[in-house]
Amino acid sequence: MIGKLKGLIDSYGEDYVLLDVGGVGYQVHCSVRTLQHLPAPGEAAVLSIETYVREDQIKLFGFRTDQEREWFRLLQTVQGVGAKVALAVLGTLAPADLANAIALRDKAAVARTPGVGPKVAERIVTELKDKAPAFANVDPAVVHLAGAVDDQRAPRPVADAISALVNLGYGQPQAAAAIASAARSAGESAETAQLIRLGLKELSK
Repeated sequence: MIGKLKGLIDSYGEDYVLLDVGGVGYQVHCSVRTLQHLPAPGEAAVLSIETYVREDQIKLFGFRTDQEREWFRLLQTVQGVGAKVALAVLGTLAPADLANAIALRDKAAVARTPGVGPKVAERIVTELKDKAPAFANVDPAVVHLAGAVDDQRAPRPVADAISALVNLGYGQPQAAAAIASAARSAGESAETAQLIRLGLKELSK
């Protein structure tokens, strides 16, 4: 199996790069994001590789980092997500942004991917929610709160305060982060109005 390729960029196709490794040209399929970050033809590049072997073909998928390749694998553990959809998701969201979106149950962010509808986005967020926090760089308390709100386990004042901020035009992850911070400073007995006030103060910083 090929795990990494280092060579010179020969040329680009619509969804692939031709990488010249010692005179052998490897056609490597990449996400839009990866293709945009690769250098011009004639320059050196290194790609982490995922090798697909089928009866009728061998296909190489390339990534700028091992972490991006790991997400490519993780995404395909979700029902209905194949290599094409996984690459499209990674073309829309960088690995860190994808991890944060899943950790915060932000289905809308995942659904921005071309070809990914609300149902597939929901499956991605639901099925990978336990794996994403390890890659995410958001406050664990916010991840916990986002999960509680999504599962309808959050205290009523907290859920109502987040809902109010969303209705004011803030994104769900922003609102959850602000209210998590507000709840920490106000204590468990805080009322909805107080949480909204503190949450808005947090958002205006």
